[in-house]
Amino acid sequence: GLLNAQPMGFYSPNSLVQDARRYGVVVLGPDVNESGYDCTVVPHPCDPDDIVTYGPGAWRRGRGPVEDPVRLGTAMRMGLRYVRELGEAEISRIEAARLGGGSFVSVIDLAQRTGLPVEGLEGLAASGALEVLDVGRREGLWAAGALSGMGPGRLAIAAGIDPPALPGMTEQETLQADLWSTGVSVRHPVEFVRERLTEMGCRSIADLLDDHPHGRKVLVGGVVTHRQRPMTAKGVIFLNLEDETGLLNVIVLPGVWDANRDVARRSVGLVIEGVLEYRDGVTNLVARRFSGWPVEGVKSRNWGGSAWR
Repeated sequence: GLLNAQPMGFYSPNSLVQDARRYGVVVLGPDVNESGYDCTVVPHPCDPDDIVTYGPGAWRRGRGPVEDPVRLGTAMRMGLRYVRELGEAEISRIEAARLGGGSFVSVIDLAQRTGLPVEGLEGLAASGALEVLDVGRREGLWAAGALSGMGPGRLAIAAGIDPPALPGMTEQETLQADLWSTGVSVRHPVEFVRERLTEMGCRSIADLLDDHPHGRKVLVGGVVTHRQRPMTAKGVIFLNLEDETGLLNVIVLPGVWDANRDVARRSVGLVIEGVLEYRDGVTNLVARRFSGWPVEGVKSRNWGGSAWR
């Protein structure tokens, strides 16, 4: 429901998906034959013994809390509304073509029956939505230009559609393609630098939330999802730092912000040294020092108007 109501609220669609996955929700990318306009819940084979834990709870992946009776396996399928360059008109063409002629059997069939523009075909390809047609992301991007000349009432000719031998995308390239094409990925950027962060002495956010060592100096790395500067906070900045394991509240006092302003304001990927506070069941990190690390495809949301300029 939250994903289908976007744009709204405090958290980005990607943060919502990352949090849902930590609670055992299975998230599937867009599929040109299965996705509707909105995100939907679909049947999905899920191993009842595949259990994920987060905080004090445990969930059967795709089947609900472990203390509940075992449910039918389900997943959330991303809607076509999230695919780059697909608007209501383009999605309506896809849905109408499926309703009238059944599932697409090839990318030529898709292009001929919908007449999608090159940008829409590129978005579908980059998101992995054409993989059901046995077309990889790179192959789909290659073919998009040739396919864009097709459509109802035109000859089914797509010269140059066959690509040369192309290597598959790496896991990191797939993440970047997901973020570029939909703004959402089932992988997290921090996964790919976890080894380096561990070597630096960084702890995972889940580890800190589980252990909550009050008063201890710690080092943690992640992606800044939000920066807030409330007018009533006397210059205190609040950050939300996310890694592949969880979300951590970070408090930045005015003097610390001034000393680290450039990196703290501009960098999406941050390593933060600070002191952990645990009070009344809430864990916060009081920041002391910042350093940045490069991350592509993810943006932070800044709240507080002109305070960030």
